[in-house]
Amino acid sequence: MVRRLEPHLANVGKRLVKSPKVYVRDSGLLHALLGLATVQDLQGHPVAGASWEGFVIEQLLALAPEGAHCGFYRTAAGAELDLVIDMGRRKVAVEIKFSAAPKPTKGFWTALQDLHIDRAYVAAPVAMRYPLAPGVEVLPVQSLAAVFAAS
Repeated sequence: MVRRLEPHLANVGKRLVKSPKVYVRDSGLLHALLGLATVQDLQGHPVAGASWEGFVIEQLLALAPEGAHCGFYRTAAGAELDLVIDMGRRKVAVEIKFSAAPKPTKGFWTALQDLHIDRAYVAAPVAMRYPLAPGVEVLPVQSLAAVFAAS
């Protein structure tokens, strides 16, 4: 019913948030329990962003290769990544935004530098994938498998 996502504990010399994040694994069940019958009901509801984040996390973890270590990263200073996927030689970050024009915060860019991320993605409800910055790409949910493709 719920997913407990543990923090990615990197040795970066910063105060890290160490308590896990908890998501409802079935967003359809969550919406039904909250009486959200339409997309319009969801868009105006305070749970919209968290619901989207939980949905995307579930999709990504289902696609993750065996042996991948997944967690989130957050510092006391505000640097944050919704998902860090450590696949041995590659470290990938995913920020999840419920926006048609996603703009990562300063904390996202700081976290990429803190962790020496190889590749980063912003998962958003967009129609097509597009580059946001060097090494950072916006992905629609139907393209999430690209996170695990070698680049």
